[in-house]
Order: sequence, then C-alpha cells, then structure tokens
Amino acid sequence: MSPLSKSKIVVVCGPTGAGKTGFAIDLARRFNGEIIGADSMQIYRHMDIGTAKPTPAEQAAVLHHMIDIVDPDEDFDAAAYAAMAGDIVRRVVARGRRAFVVGGTGLYIKALIYGLFEQGPSDAAVRERLRAQAQADGGEAMYRKLARIDPTAAGRIHPNDTYRTLRALEIYKITGKPLSVVQQRHGFREPRFTSLEIGLSWPRPILYDRINRRVDEMMAQGFLDEVGQLLAAGYTRDLKSMQSLGYRHLAAVIEGEAILDDTLRTLKRDHRRYAKRQLTWFGAREGIHWLTPDQSAKAAERIQTFFG
Repeated sequence: MSPLSKSKIVVVCGPTGAGKTGFAIDLARRFNGEIIGADSMQIYRHMDIGTAKPTPAEQAAVLHHMIDIVDPDEDFDAAAYAAMAGDIVRRVVARGRRAFVVGGTGLYIKALIYGLFEQGPSDAAVRERLRAQAQADGGEAMYRKLARIDPTAAGRIHPNDTYRTLRALEIYKITGKPLSVVQQRHGFREPRFTSLEIGLSWPRPILYDRINRRVDEMMAQGFLDEVGQLLAAGYTRDLKSMQSLGYRHLAAVIEGEAILDDTLRTLKRDHRRYAKRQLTWFGAREGIHWLTPDQSAKAAERIQTFFG
C-alpha cells in the first residue's frame, strides 16, 4: 500500500452558506492542519466575492491550497483536481501536518477520495453531433433531455455544466444505458484515503435565510463591480467560469439584458436551489457525520478519535 493510500484526511462538506470556512479554520488550527479547498469556483483567480473565497485574513490563519490556481478562461475539471489535491495531501502529511479538505463540490471530493469513474467508451462522431445539437438548441435544452433520460445523473450535474451533460448523453447514445446505471455497476473503488467526513448544515429555513443574507452581503462587498471587471478584462460570458452562479446573473445586468432588482431575487432563489442540490448529493453518501456549525466541540472529539 502506498503512503498516499494510508493518509488520513478530514473532509468538511455541505451546502453553500452553511459556514464551512470558519468552522474548518477553527478545527485546522486546533489540529495543526492545512486546508485543501474543494470548491470548483474558488480555484479561479479574480473571482473572489461571488465565490465566497476565504479572505486574506482567513487564509493567513491557516495555510490554504487549491485556491487561485487558474485563470477564468483556463480549463479545469475533477480529474485535474484529484491529481493536484492528491499530491498536496501527500505533501501535507509528509510534513507531519493534518489535511483538511473543505468545500461544497461533491464531485471534487469524491474524485479525490476514490479517483474518477472511467466513464465508458467514447465516440468522437457521437460527441460532435451532440455538440452541434447543443450549439443549435442550447445547453438548457440538452440538460432537460438528460433529465428525461436519466434524472439521477441530471440531479448530480449542474444545469450549466454542458460538458458533463453532453458526456452523460454520449454514454447513453453509445451504450443504450443511463450513465447512473453504468456508474452503479462500476461500484466504488478502494478509497485512496482514509477519510472522516463531516457534513455541515442548518435546518432548512435557517440555511435559506443565511443564503439570502449572504447574497446581500456579496452585493454590498462589490460583487457587481467584480463581474464588470472580469468582463472588461476580456473574460466573456460563454466561459464555463462566467456561466456559474451569480456571475451569469450579474453579467446579464451589466450588458442590459436584465434588471438588477429582479436579478437579485432570482439569484437568491438559484442559490437556495443549488444548496438543495448539494444537500441531495451529500445526503446520498453514507458515513457523513452531520453537524451544525455550533457543534465544533463535537467535531473536534470525532477528529481526535479519528487521528488517534
């Protein structure tokens, strides 16, 4: 068994707005830890407010990794994350420190722990036809098509993640079976790490109120200006990063296609819906210990036992 596979990691996961950052920083400081981010948006430079990136003070309190590693127009996916984050875990453990993996991107966390599922055969001709169809009909139409064919897979894919949507449709076209069925047959690989997974959340009404207030705070911090600066820097709206939650909403306002007040209501609603999807994803995973952010002492007890 390799040193990597023997490594122990603590995972702090859960929905947006739950308070993962402060909770994890407190625990990492107690246990001589470093934080490896598991957020598919905080990887991007220049996208700080809308991603709720840890502040400079928070990053100074505990060493953070996997934040600000690519520009908004660079490609990055779960495979790249699993490789880079896995190497960082190895280095953190080799230094005699504890690795805390913190974030709400479930696919990144799963890819880090188990490696990526080899998603079956690939057919360039099928893929090109699907891309052409997406170009003609739009990504939303393709996502709705996937939701009809394979609602389970669609529930795990963000509606704006056209790449993964088309990949799931490609697998269906080639195999005649939904991706979720193919993945289920694949089963779980032997994990690369021994992990303690702590899920953080609040009762739904409290969580939704926190999310609404968080959007207001983002706007007060200058989220609209951040999006404007990205557009002015040449990061166009068709980029995967700019299609993400909040950025696409405010880009439409800046370019005169939407009204700010209406957009803020929609943005709050979409953040709440995203949190619900995250809870569904993490809720389907076995072995997560669910806590509220005021239970850090209980989390510390579990971590102490875990590390021995």
